[in-house]
Amino acid sequence: MSHRVLSSPHHTRAHALERVSAARRSRVRLAALAAASTMLAVAFAAPRAHAETREVVIAYQDMVVPWRYAQATGALEQATGYKITYRKLASGADVIRALASGSVQLGEAGSSPIAAGLSQGVNLSLFWILDNINDAEALVARDGSGVTSIAGLKGKTVGVPYVSTSHFHTLVALQNAGVDPSAVKIINLRPPEVAAAWQRGDIDATYIWDPVLAKVKQNGKVLVTSGQVAKATGKATFDGFVADRRFAKDNEAFVTKFVQVLAAADADYGAHKAAWNAASPQVQAVAKVSGANAQDVPASLALYAFPTPAEQASKTWLGGGAQSGAAQSLLATATFLKAQGTIQSVLPDYSVGVDPQFVQRAAAH
Repeated sequence: MSHRVLSSPHHTRAHALERVSAARRSRVRLAALAAASTMLAVAFAAPRAHAETREVVIAYQDMVVPWRYAQATGALEQATGYKITYRKLASGADVIRALASGSVQLGEAGSSPIAAGLSQGVNLSLFWILDNINDAEALVARDGSGVTSIAGLKGKTVGVPYVSTSHFHTLVALQNAGVDPSAVKIINLRPPEVAAAWQRGDIDATYIWDPVLAKVKQNGKVLVTSGQVAKATGKATFDGFVADRRFAKDNEAFVTKFVQVLAAADADYGAHKAAWNAASPQVQAVAKVSGANAQDVPASLALYAFPTPAEQASKTWLGGGAQSGAAQSLLATATFLKAQGTIQSVLPDYSVGVDPQFVQRAAAH
């Protein structure tokens, strides 16, 4: 983020300002007060004006997903008539913090930061599964690090974004391999920082997603993917869209149309995978928005699984209350995060933060 620096006023102009008469300064102050009073009167006379501006800020990350094409082409604006501001953030933890502060109304986050946010009392609801992470996140050892297996990470440095899905699976993978996580130096790095640290040789391994994953694979060895960790341990991870609960309640029509746009993007990719090649406008848009190399995007997309609205509405994902796949995954994740000291408490039921109504409407559409 750039900051514009304002230069000091010219010396002669400063003296000129000093010579403004007391009477004139008084008139300026009175005019300002009158304007402020008028603005207040208008605000109180028309309290609905702000509510009807229909503006929303959506936080997103650098994940390589079909939705990026809809994002780039303004499909959501066209479908809803809302003025939308997209804010790119570096991690799911950043997204949850922005949601908690009220600076964004909707955002993309992995199951780990969503579980942490709900555990900490953030008033959010998960309404869409952006992707089943599957093999789109992986633990990779850098060539030259001497690491050829998970067991070989003892005493080594691993860079991961803290409280992310990859952080959660790093700990799960280590424990599943019989390695005490405390025997590994796990440091907190956001994706761009992972790429820089990898290039400098400051870290021996990373558990990360694309576009950084594609880069580290070029001179690294994949030790395990999230799909393999999930199969071995039953602890799956996913990325989802979350909303401030109050915003979702007050803007049900908007969120309903949003889910339809998300579903259409996934359906287009699912039906025309071969057409989504490096030269296609879809892949070019995904690359531009996510910061990925267009040549890497088709292979990156193929690593994910994108559940349909019908699948999301089922017990496998958002349907089924406390027994839903999402609620159970969030519970398992929170339990693990608490054991690691990342969060202080675990909720008895994570379905309080799972809202299936929008995918149910989309499935019935």
